[in-house]
Amino acid sequence: MGKNDFLTPKAIANRIKAKGLQKLRWYCQMCQKHCRDENGFKCHCMSESHQRQMQIFGENSNRIVDGNSEEFEQSFLDLMKRSHRFSRIAATVFYNEYINDRHHVHMNSTEWATLTEFVKHLGRTGKCKVEETPKGWFITYIDRDSETLSRRG
Repeated sequence: MGKNDFLTPKAIANRIKAKGLQKLRWYCQMCQKHCRDENGFKCHCMSESHQRQMQIFGENSNRIVDGNSEEFEQSFLDLMKRSHRFSRIAATVFYNEYINDRHHVHMNSTEWATLTEFVKHLGRTGKCKVEETPKGWFITYIDRDSETLSRRG
């Protein structure tokens, strides 16, 4: 049996860890790379490819943040439309559903610093009905789909 055997407990544990969601703390949105720990993240940040990505970001930071914000909002609303089209749901509960997708756009790469800021944005732009309650923020998707509107009208 070799050192790097496929069925060793260590190899199995590494595959399981690589499959699941990892801490956001060690995620680089620019490179779309998850690192398992601080040392891995530090090594990643020193890499040539990361340095190139950061140089690109420095030249177009507004465009990149705007693109990430647009993509985040669109995917958030698409999931909401599919899973909670006509229901009112706690923003934090729905956000947890959203981040279950391993390949989601991370909020820390958008123009919104907090979920509350993002929820208020959805309310201001008329994409969701937003309510602040003692139990937190609740959102309801506003369906503007022409097919649904014509069936109701």
